[in-house]
Amino acid sequence: MAEERRGAWFGFGFCGFGQALGSGRGRQVHSPEPLRAPGAGLDVCRVSASWSYTALVTRGGGRVELSGFAVGAAGGCRDAWASEELLVVLRAGPGPGAGTELQAWTPGSALRGEPLWAQTVPEAEREDGPGGDETQAGPLPLLPCARAYVSPRPPFYRPLAPTLRARRLELGAEHALLLDAAGQVFSWGGGRHGQLGHGTLEAEPEPRLLQALQGLTMAEVAAGGWHSLCVSEAGDIYIWGWNESGQLALPTRSLAEDGKTTAEASGLNEDGSEVKTVAGGEDGAPAPFIAVQPFPALLDLPLGSDAVKASCGSRHTAVVTRTGELYTWGWGKYGQLGHKDTTSLDRPCRVKYFVDKQLQVRTVSCGPWNTYVYAVEKEKS
Repeated sequence: MAEERRGAWFGFGFCGFGQALGSGRGRQVHSPEPLRAPGAGLDVCRVSASWSYTALVTRGGGRVELSGFAVGAAGGCRDAWASEELLVVLRAGPGPGAGTELQAWTPGSALRGEPLWAQTVPEAEREDGPGGDETQAGPLPLLPCARAYVSPRPPFYRPLAPTLRARRLELGAEHALLLDAAGQVFSWGGGRHGQLGHGTLEAEPEPRLLQALQGLTMAEVAAGGWHSLCVSEAGDIYIWGWNESGQLALPTRSLAEDGKTTAEASGLNEDGSEVKTVAGGEDGAPAPFIAVQPFPALLDLPLGSDAVKASCGSRHTAVVTRTGELYTWGWGKYGQLGHKDTTSLDRPCRVKYFVDKQLQVRTVSCGPWNTYVYAVEKEKS
């Protein structure tokens, strides 16, 4: 169904290293612009953005194109995943039945010479979950076998317990989220900003089931720098972790005050979230702000819209609705929210560009400080 109407990629936000991002003029793009791909006529099927460079994967020949601080290209690639420490590429094996070769490169290598390391990984051997093909193992850093993932820090190849039956895996700055075939969510790693969702700020060395979400079937997970999000099959959004820039769409002091400092007191809500109360609301009463939300919180989009896709940047969040609209919020210093300015927001706000252009958003992929979107023309009624 996604192939019926050919679409295009758009980008906005930080491009200080010359990343292909809209027009690429200057250091930032404040509103969505058609992607200026490194090669003419590239049919891009996946975008993976790190801070200083972006990897574009094309259909057909499976070409990877790099733009930004890291440049270069390579053919025969099925997927690519960009991080500041490693560029990871999945390439077809040397012969029939050879499996898939996982290669890790230094981003500055231009994909020339020999990779840092290479390993043959088996193809997937697992059952499809609810929804058929849509539930097959997601893109890197989860490997096709769904039994291991790639980390930007040693050990680079990390096996997963077979009992997890991983479907998708997302890495934040210090934590990991895993969605399994049954729609359950697991988290592990650093937890000092509540990003694990277990109600504490403690680290978890191994994948731990999010008990707060038991009984709910999840369809998507997304990991930001220090916050987390998941989307249920019903289209509901659950979000938790650090809210310093409003990335949880909860009230945050940094956006409510324009550089003013007032007396504050800290405490905990009944759900365990850390609340800071600052004197001086409109009626003189203290105004509550959420600094850390260590449990998943249900988030409603405007107009009761259902979510289907989500992605998180370092401190911003983007969600695609069932009707093909894009909502963004959080840190907006480089225009990564797409609202024609550099304002940060602690509430979901629809990106008007796609509505005005009669475009239906299909997917979104956030880099740390930028955002990439794939959209198609709306069907004529």
